[in-house]
This record gives sequence, structure tokens and C-alpha cells, in this order.
Amino acid sequence: ITTDDGNKEEFDVMIPVYLEEELIAYVIVGDLEEKTGVSPVIKHMNFIQTLTNLIIVAVRNRRMVEVNLRQERVKKELELAAEMQAMLVPNQLPSNEFFDVSAIYRPHQQVGGDYYDFIDIGNNEIMLCMADVSGKGVSAAFLMANFQAYLMALFTYRKLELEEAVKELNDRVMQTAQGEKYITFFVAIYNKKSREFRYVNCGHNPPLLMNVNGESEWLKLGSLGLGMFEEIPQITQGDMTLDANSVLLCYTDGLVELENEQLEEFGTDRLENMVKKHFYVTMAALNQLIIKELNSFRGEKPYVDDTALLSCRFF
Repeated sequence: ITTDDGNKEEFDVMIPVYLEEELIAYVIVGDLEEKTGVSPVIKHMNFIQTLTNLIIVAVRNRRMVEVNLRQERVKKELELAAEMQAMLVPNQLPSNEFFDVSAIYRPHQQVGGDYYDFIDIGNNEIMLCMADVSGKGVSAAFLMANFQAYLMALFTYRKLELEEAVKELNDRVMQTAQGEKYITFFVAIYNKKSREFRYVNCGHNPPLLMNVNGESEWLKLGSLGLGMFEEIPQITQGDMTLDANSVLLCYTDGLVELENEQLEEFGTDRLENMVKKHFYVTMAALNQLIIKELNSFRGEKPYVDDTALLSCRFF
């Protein structure tokens, strides 16, 4: 072996040290003063074994420190994302002479990509919405945060009509996600005085609207999901006048697509039957009953997606 100062040294043995099939070091053994007699490998065997073990332990400890640091960084990022996501959804929903509103959100992981809102936008109008970003985790949460901020600006400051707002939101998702993710989105505007209700469904699970007679409608009119194409080819707006005491139920696919142990989905029929059966309870009670039924239905099967549920009665 040539040393740093250019001299050549001879050694009896060079031992490669492996950790999990990866070469991490060499142990070089030699005895410069002892030319004859007992082999230095045999003479210093205990020392060689001890030194090799120390090297392996030191390298493993260093790697453990690096792994722990990475895990701590990920944990902090998840905590930050969870705090940010908690600020996206309203912590108080109205219960007054106009509305009874309640919601439940259960992310599958520490953070998720579902979002709902219920906002007074002035002129006796409210905007309610529910959205679901493709994928899960931190990236989905950050895309949804960006989406929510832009959505708020469109409806609270610029007062856009639904069709124009959907076009701008599609542009925003395309710019932000670069075609790697998309968002399904249901948005509606309701006038408290005229009872006029207009909506656009952008590829989202159709919300259920039911009146006091048990007559129901799935709100499907709209467009493709946001961020699927650079331009949405067609947008269809739904318009209607709501009867007093009508109930609207918005949800994400994590609710109706959850399977039980027989691989059956919870489905929209069960959801509709639950609303009809418990039509006159409060919206908070209705949501709890639906989640209780969902948990009973799934048995030991785990949740596999984010689950959001927003219920509203229009008095």
C-alpha cells in the first residue's frame, strides 16, 4: 500500500468489512517488526475481531442517527401539514333559522386531501363546497391548501359566477399540479331569501338532495374534474328552488367506496336509506349515525381513504 507521503508499506492481511452486504471499511493487519514466527493474523486475532465489531457498531450507530433525523424531519412536516389542514376547514358551522350544518372529516393518514367549506358571501347568499384531491399525504394537503386560498378569493372578493369560477380554478390546479394531480369538486350557491340553489359538480361524487316527502335527487350536473385538462370542454350548471327542510348530503368517495369483509362497498343506496330513515334528526346526529353505520358495516376492514361528510338542512 502506498501511504500519503509516497512510501510503500507491506501488510500481511487486508480484511474487507461488510455491513448488510455493503463494503464499509478495510481492516489492514501487519507486523513491521516481527519478521518471523507466529502469523500476525493469528497473534492479533482477538484484536482484529474486536476492531471489526467496533467499526460495524460505529457505522450502524451513525446510520441510525441519520435515520432518526430523517424521521424527525418527516414527523415535523406531517405535524405542520396537519395543523395547516385543520385551518382549511371551518371549526364552526351555522345552526340558525336558515341552516343546520354539520360536518365530519377523518383523514386516512395524518394529513389528507379532502376539503369542505360553508361561507357567507354576502347578498343573502352562501357558498358551500366539497373537494377531494387525487392522492394522499403531504403533497395532496399542500395542493388543497393552495386551491382553498384561491377559491376563497374568487367567491369572497371577485364574486364570480359558478361557470367562470370553475374555469379559473381549473387553470389554477393545472398550474400548481402540472397535470400530476386533479381535484374533484362540488360547489353550490344558495340564496336565503329566494331559496334559489345553483350548483356545478366537477367530477365529484354526486351529493344527495332530499325533501320532506322522501323524494331525492343526486346532483350530477357539471363538468370534468379540475386539472384533468387544460380547458374544460363543457360546464353545465344545475338550477332549482329548494323546498323548506330539504337536506343536502355531500361526501367523498372514502365514505361510499369503503368495503366490508365480503368486499361489498357501502354504496349510495345505504347512504340514501340512512338519510330517509333519520330525516328529522339534527345534522350532527345524522352524521354520527352514518359513521356508526359505516363502522358496523366495515367490521374489521380498515379505512383506506380520507372520509368527509357535510350535511345541511335548509329551513
